[in-house]
Amino acid sequence: MTEPRRILLVNGHPDAGEHHLIHTLIEAYAEGAQSAGHALRRVDVAALDFPLLRSQHDWEHGALPPSLQGAQDDIAWAQHLVLFFPLWLGDMPAVLKGFLEQVARPGFAFKKGGDNPFGHKGLTGRSARVIVTMGMPALLYRWYFRAHSVKSLERNILGFVGIAPVHQTLIGMVEQLGEAGVAKWRARLRRLGEQAA
Repeated sequence: MTEPRRILLVNGHPDAGEHHLIHTLIEAYAEGAQSAGHALRRVDVAALDFPLLRSQHDWEHGALPPSLQGAQDDIAWAQHLVLFFPLWLGDMPAVLKGFLEQVARPGFAFKKGGDNPFGHKGLTGRSARVIVTMGMPALLYRWYFRAHSVKSLERNILGFVGIAPVHQTLIGMVEQLGEAGVAKWRARLRRLGEQAA
């Protein structure tokens, strides 16, 4: 039995107006986590109103938009983060990237150490899972495209601020899944939620 953990579910789908496979997967993960006694919080990135960062100065010295303070507090609270998003043009949707740029600011995601402005990773002690849906076969994305955008997220954002280990779940050919395929993935996500994995 997995010891109860604090889990943050981050919905990175940019469409807040429609129900997508991502929402079904989030619900399955949440059901499993709640059944196992884990504590859950959620961030729906598409429902947040925030500006894009446009300068290094703003990122280093500007204030976190008030609309993102709750999300940053949730990240600080969490022991395990689960990021869900569809692959758009080979990468995470822009709104999710903009969100991560805003919340992963100096002083929170990392702290200055001596002469090194990135000296201390501020989010160590947390693990993560990245769950990505896509139209292409997942094996093609993993082996031919080398899962480049997911690896970049793992290395250049999550790993950069101290989140490790980071695991990935790639779900391909989503338009051809059908009811049986969706049910299979629901069951898998429910098990991951139970395990806080």
